[in-house]
Formats: sequence, C-alpha cells, structure tokens
Amino acid sequence: MRIEFHYEVDFKLNLETLYSDWITRIIDRENASLGNLSYIFCDDSYLLKINQEHLKHDTLTDIITFDYTENSVISGDIFLSIDRIKENASQFEVAVDEEIHRVMSHGLLHLLGYNDKSSEEKDLMRNKENEMMELFHVEQ
Repeated sequence: MRIEFHYEVDFKLNLETLYSDWITRIIDRENASLGNLSYIFCDDSYLLKINQEHLKHDTLTDIITFDYTENSVISGDIFLSIDRIKENASQFEVAVDEEIHRVMSHGLLHLLGYNDKSSEEKDLMRNKENEMMELFHVEQ
C-alpha cells in the first residue's frame, strides 16, 4: 500500500511526504483504506494523448483518473496536466499550489466515489474539494 509521485514534465512537488500524509488523511476521513495510488504529473500533450487513446476525447483536460479501487481500498492512477493547472490558476486568480491541491483532491474524490456529472454532484464535489484542501494545512 503506497502513494507514488511520477513526473513526465519539468515539475516536482516540494515535500512529497507532506502530500502523502495529506492524501492518507483524506482517505481515512472517508473511511476507506489506501491501496496503490499514483499521481503522474505531465503536460497537455501527454494528457491529450491519454484522453484520445483511452477515453476517445479530443480535448485538453487538467486531470484523468483511472480507478482500480476494490471495495473501499483506494487504488488508481491520477494524471495531472501542469499546463492546465497553471492556466486554470491564472484564470481563477488563485495560487498554482492551491490549484494543484484542488485537482489532486478532485482525482482522489473520484476514487472515493464522488462524481461531477450533475449540478448537484458538482456542488458536492466542490464542497468536498474545499474541505479536503483545508486538511492540507492541518498538522496531525
């Protein structure tokens, strides 16, 4: 049971252990268990190729999550485009770190069973993202 971080682009999280601890607290808070979880940071072209090949979508996106969760053991691959995250941060006038936290928690929330198709689901997802982002700064 582990959390791994991979980088396909010139970017690296500072203090990966801080992120691992945060992710583990989110999973615990949702009464689930950690399986094998990978966060893969990449650029737009890398993620576009995955979107085209696996989801048959020809659009840019900030995140794609592949869910391997069984029962309540959370496992998956979460691909994040640093290009999209930086552009979104600029568009929404937030710090890049804040947007990284939002997108990382968003992918994890999908693995935890939350969706964002309907407006009600989107509202719940946004509230959960905010709740989980606040956990990032909480010391255990």
